Amino acid sequence: MKRKLQGIAQQHRKHLRMTHRSVELNPGEQRLRGLLLDVAQTIDASTTASEPVTIRWAGGWVRDKLLGIESHDIDVAINTMTGSTFANHMREYCTTAAAIEKHQIRPQDVGSLHIVKQNPDQSKHLETAMVRLFGLDLDFVNLRKETYAKDSRNPQMEFGTAEEDALRRDATINALFYNLHADKVEDFTGGLADLDTKTIRTPLEPLQTFTDDPLRVLRLVRFASRLGFSIDTETERFMGDSRVLEALKLKISRERVGVELEKMLKGKHPRDALELIDRLGLYGAIFCSPTQETSTSPDTSRWPVVYGCLDEVMKAAHVPGSICRVLAHTPDAAYFAWNLCALAPWMMVEEPPNPTRKAKSPPPVAVIAREGYRAPNKLTDVISASYRHRIEITDLKRAINNKDAFTNERDRVGMAIRKWDADGGSWRLQVLSAMLVEAMEKLESWSGAGDGGSKAFLESWQEFLDHLSELDVLEAPSLKRLLDGKALAKALGTRPGKWTGKALDVCVAWQLRNPQETDPAGAVEEVRQRHEELEIPISSTPTV
Repeated sequence: MKRKLQGIAQQHRKHLRMTHRSVELNPGEQRLRGLLLDVAQTIDASTTASEPVTIRWAGGWVRDKLLGIESHDIDVAINTMTGSTFANHMREYCTTAAAIEKHQIRPQDVGSLHIVKQNPDQSKHLETAMVRLFGLDLDFVNLRKETYAKDSRNPQMEFGTAEEDALRRDATINALFYNLHADKVEDFTGGLADLDTKTIRTPLEPLQTFTDDPLRVLRLVRFASRLGFSIDTETERFMGDSRVLEALKLKISRERVGVELEKMLKGKHPRDALELIDRLGLYGAIFCSPTQETSTSPDTSRWPVVYGCLDEVMKAAHVPGSICRVLAHTPDAAYFAWNLCALAPWMMVEEPPNPTRKAKSPPPVAVIAREGYRAPNKLTDVISASYRHRIEITDLKRAINNKDAFTNERDRVGMAIRKWDADGGSWRLQVLSAMLVEAMEKLESWSGAGDGGSKAFLESWQEFLDHLSELDVLEAPSLKRLLDGKALAKALGTRPGKWTGKALDVCVAWQLRNPQETDPAGAVEEVRQRHEELEIPISSTPTV
């Protein structure tokens, strides 16, 4: 049986009257407003529609504008026609001599029209027309209301009023409109009050809102962490409801989960997002593989140690030689680091016995990243390598902390780093992952760098990195060989073969021991002396 969203508004919203507030547009926004109002007037003059065209800017732009955050993306909502119809009228109007003169339109001011088709399986429930105008990115849609079937999260869309459109949105602060004609912000759901109190709540009853589209749970987490807002108690209570979590796990495409997670982890407050995911019990619905049955689940009881540790490390990004500067100082590396942080509990899950398993098959943690939120290949490669090399990394770190003699052997340490980097890429991120997992293993809680246990833990890893820096092996993976396989074979008087890779490693180790040498003769001689061990088909007598 179908139902209509506008009939299930929350009890405390029943008698709410629409409120208004003014905003101050910048010159570019003023210019855009004037053009759009002229387009609406032109349409009204050429049609006999029952009501005039009313244009509203919706959602995120209004929210950010009221918060003093500049935005170059504007959702434009139309009351009487589809977004693509209005956008076509607008582009046609922009070609007229009168419009060009009045609004000083240059050819580069109006971009091409791009239509994004409806795709319910990707949480795209309505066709959108996209145009770049005056340097602003505009998405044109019609005001709509949603009707859901009981067994589907994909709504049927109908034209609706501004209030009906507001009620179907994920949060009251995202349900605000700026009416271009009245030059006022319209609030049908209490979003202005919630902006003032920095509160996230749903316009309608929370359980129904999340059951209709469980992706809204992740969107609210993202907005709360991005804006530093708190989530309304009643709304939060249903975000972790078992029915909602099951729907989030099974009904939402994992690509859409990945998009929301990426926005959280690339935002300014990734730690807050992970803490919310943890506190609300969302971990198992996000970091899972819905297509594979498994009886294994990670222990997340100490996960707060991990995101607390990484957050502490990231605060020292400006400090030369710090853990962050050495391991994750670029934006891309920081994003990968927060992914590794999120997956740290899965790093502890061992691979189940499987005699038919291929040697290069990804470990469980990489499967979770790939199947759970469609992590890109480059990230899953780093995740797999972090899993495979974790013990080696922590063993070397422990040996350096213990000042074992072999840790001063530049070639031995440098070749270990080269091996990690060659097998998955980014040895630095692999080290960071090992650090985070060790924090989860060793520490009961994270109390910050001022706490004795947390401070000593970070100091042990800083000592490890400082030692690598003193050995001058941080750039070992990028060390340029003095000779390649063909040159080595020629010097040995033989042909390249299966032996070449191991022999070249011997040459690189020699270079690490002799960093000032530019003549590879010493490396060639060492390979020659070890030709039997390396199974190189040459005579021990040098070739003349």
